[in-house]
Amino acid sequence: MSRVEVLIWVAGLLQLGIAAANLLLPRILRYRENLARMSPMVREIFLVHSGYIVLVLIAFGTMSLAFAPDLAGGSRLGRFLSAFLALFWLLRIPVQLGYDPAVRRKYRLFDVAFLVALLYLGGTYLLAALEVWR
Repeated sequence: MSRVEVLIWVAGLLQLGIAAANLLLPRILRYRENLARMSPMVREIFLVHSGYIVLVLIAFGTMSLAFAPDLAGGSRLGRFLSAFLALFWLLRIPVQLGYDPAVRRKYRLFDVAFLVALLYLGGTYLLAALEVWR
């Protein structure tokens, strides 16, 4: 197993961890209280999108665990998916930085941990897409 494959495997576990962490968000961010102020349609769309995000994260994590050699440059499709994942995670950084500063300060440890995770994920998949260490 190459170094980048190991990094991708760790990225897979990290993405599954992020998916699991999303299950805590409704309580931490008081979804019930905040969603009660929305129209039923907007509330339903928000909940469906939240669920789909968790499913996508599970798929990304599972794909990384099951197909690390392909994502590490073993195929054109693997490199394409790695490039997409790099873009997906790296674009998430400015989104994270744009969240409410008061909430980010309140949960500073989680905020910093998530930013480090985003950098790791984006960097790992970028290395794979560029076939570094192949």
